Amino acid sequence: MPEFSKLPDPNASGPPARRLPRIAITVGDVAGVGPELAIRCAALAEVTQRCEPILYGPQAVIDRIADQMSLQRPTRVLDIGKVDAAKVCPGKFDAVTGQASFDAFDRGVADAIAGRIDAVVTGPIQKEAWYAAGIRFPGHTEVLADRTGTDDACMMLTGDAISCVLATIHIPLADVAQQLTTESIVRAIRLGNDAITRRNGRPARVTVCGLNPHAGENGLFSHGEEERVIIPAIEIAKQDGILVTGPLPPDTAFTPAMRSATDVYVCMYHDQGLIPLKALCFDDAVNVTLGLPMVRTSVDHGTAMDIAWQGKANHHSMLAAIRMAIDLSDDA
Repeated sequence: MPEFSKLPDPNASGPPARRLPRIAITVGDVAGVGPELAIRCAALAEVTQRCEPILYGPQAVIDRIADQMSLQRPTRVLDIGKVDAAKVCPGKFDAVTGQASFDAFDRGVADAIAGRIDAVVTGPIQKEAWYAAGIRFPGHTEVLADRTGTDDACMMLTGDAISCVLATIHIPLADVAQQLTTESIVRAIRLGNDAITRRNGRPARVTVCGLNPHAGENGLFSHGEEERVIIPAIEIAKQDGILVTGPLPPDTAFTPAMRSATDVYVCMYHDQGLIPLKALCFDDAVNVTLGLPMVRTSVDHGTAMDIAWQGKANHHSMLAAIRMAIDLSDDA
């Protein structure tokens, strides 16, 4: 197993010296844009002055990408992933690149749980490559829940213009109504409220979206999901003292007037939240996994295979994810 000599011993005795947080940046699928974004961000003075960035991934491929793009080779790399650097083609993922991205991420999570690093920032993965490698986790969030033994993890996507917590994540749209439960919605409300309250320093204003057109129109456009599942969750959250409203019709929930009255949305399925979020703040949005005993943030975009290794990818989401990981590590 590869090692990084500067990683601390979590069992060392005595009070720890004041140090910069160690941030693991898993580079994602090496055939995509993740490595170049990680290389760029890890070299920024803004980053190196606030944390010790450590790239997790196949070092030979990382070095090849840095050389091809005339970027400075990163000095802090944990070499993980059995990949023949000479055979990797930009924009062409396969089972090998998928396994490498999974191995790097899995090691980052293990190091965070063990206390060897302070947070994990994840680059974009190609889910088809994971599947080709025989990895049956749908994505990062499900791996995190498994490795940390928690059933309370959920996704929050947040940017300057909007924040959204998802009650369900990577499942087919046809399965959403069956998977929604009052308990899962209450969990999303509580976790979103707690995260945004800490960030803003005041009670969060939570808006819950309905599942159906017009929030079901009292059963006219639904099978009663709002009445049976969503409204009971809102009532439980109100009893907790949370400032929550809804369920709002999804087609009016994200208007400028509603956004000005909302700090965080609770959305019933993936695209309900991510379509407005990516339309409003694609370049600065960050994916944060709530409910974990560790800090994990991520870019809010995919691997962009069509522009990989070309210097065209925007690094702002990666930088925003690193900034948030540092802030959350400082709060831990």
